[in-house]
Amino acid sequence: MSLISTGNQGLDLVLRGGLPENRLYLLEGAPGAGKTTLALQFLREGVRRGERPLYVTLSETREELRAVAVSHGWDLDEFDVFEFSSIESVLGAGSDQSILHSWELELGETVRLVQAEVERTQPKRVVFDSLSEMRLLAQDPLRYRRQILALKQFFAGRDTTVLLIDDMTGNGDGRDTHLHSLCHGVITLERLTLTFGAARRRLQIQKLRGVDFVAGFHDFNIRKGGLDIYPRLIAADHHTPFTGDLVQSGVPELDGLFNGGPMRGTCTLITGPAGTGKTTIALQYLYAACERGEAATVYQFDERIGTLLTRASAFGLDLQKHIDAGTLRIEQIDPAELSPGEFAARVRREVEARQAQMLVIDSLNGYLSSMPEEQLLILQMHELLSYLGQQGVVTFLINPQQGLVGSMATNLNISYVADAVVLLRFFEAEGRIRKAISVLKNRGGRHEDVIRELRIDSQGVRVGEALKQFRGVLTGTPEYTGERAPLMEDR
Repeated sequence: MSLISTGNQGLDLVLRGGLPENRLYLLEGAPGAGKTTLALQFLREGVRRGERPLYVTLSETREELRAVAVSHGWDLDEFDVFEFSSIESVLGAGSDQSILHSWELELGETVRLVQAEVERTQPKRVVFDSLSEMRLLAQDPLRYRRQILALKQFFAGRDTTVLLIDDMTGNGDGRDTHLHSLCHGVITLERLTLTFGAARRRLQIQKLRGVDFVAGFHDFNIRKGGLDIYPRLIAADHHTPFTGDLVQSGVPELDGLFNGGPMRGTCTLITGPAGTGKTTIALQYLYAACERGEAATVYQFDERIGTLLTRASAFGLDLQKHIDAGTLRIEQIDPAELSPGEFAARVRREVEARQAQMLVIDSLNGYLSSMPEEQLLILQMHELLSYLGQQGVVTFLINPQQGLVGSMATNLNISYVADAVVLLRFFEAEGRIRKAISVLKNRGGRHEDVIRELRIDSQGVRVGEALKQFRGVLTGTPEYTGERAPLMEDR
């Protein structure tokens, strides 16, 4: 079975190579979903391969199609366009005066003219836009399906791949299951309007005979140049051999909490209330990686990049020099404009194109905002972390907790998917607010089970001695009852 490219790289990845040629396919979706744009990409691929494609339009005029093409920087004159936008072009003026029902003649004559145009141009690729017009002409569902079957049989003996477009406006429930059964494959485009933010679009292969395609929904955007389709990430399909050595931060006491540091291919969750130093600890590991010459990336959902650089500089971390050298990349993410599929595609691009070895996602609350269906976020994040783990990437997740003291709850139970969990807490001693750090788990090896004091000053991160008389940290209301001596003084 020979496969042909659809002209869209993302869709070809979803199809694992392309569409079986010389078959009849259905491209369905509500108005505005992106059907015409994808169909034009399909025909332009034929032009690129030296084929002669044909666009049959029953609903739109040539000028309307040209406007779509121009918006993407394409030339509509690259392929044949057969325009059928008025009854007079088929039956001549005065046809509505006939004592016969005009629709009985219209449908048969329409199909005959399309067949004649195909005979004349001998195209390798045909787009038929749209079936809803034929459905209206047919009036009767049985007669409509007979004409579709006749079209299928007409193209069956030809070296032609056909894409039928259906805007799903002719049926009460949208989808035409009988049409699904007639076609070799069905591609569905959806446009979802959220309560806030940009509309989300996603694609699904409903069926494709004889092809092991990637099932499920795949996010996509419409941009100048066509559809950007982001295939659903499947971690099991991506594995790169790597050495699972320990990654150090440059602060021996901090690494000592992990018995040497996090292991490559693991994910560390840093959790705690606002102001405890979660981002700073992640940046300490990130800075050390850049100093070793390793590529690293920060996805900033909450804080502005300028603020982050200023804050890091105050702690003695000059991130700007690594940005200038190309070792570090910081991306500002707008959750309202970004789909989870696009975010996963960005991560893949960083890992596979830039060879990034460390990633920081700050924060999970921002990532949560990018997917309204919270129950799916855990699965999406688990697949993304599994992929990063198989690539040997060290990942840090920042998880802010609600509140400052007392019972600090989180709106996302993500700790079980992380390989290591670092807990930060405030505590009070002698009228001062101090910070405590501890490691709750570390799948990559042994870890300390003690609670230490944490301080961050102009020289960076400091980790103090074990607070042996420190109690209540896990209750959310820590209390220190020991002597003054073990606590760290200012440098």
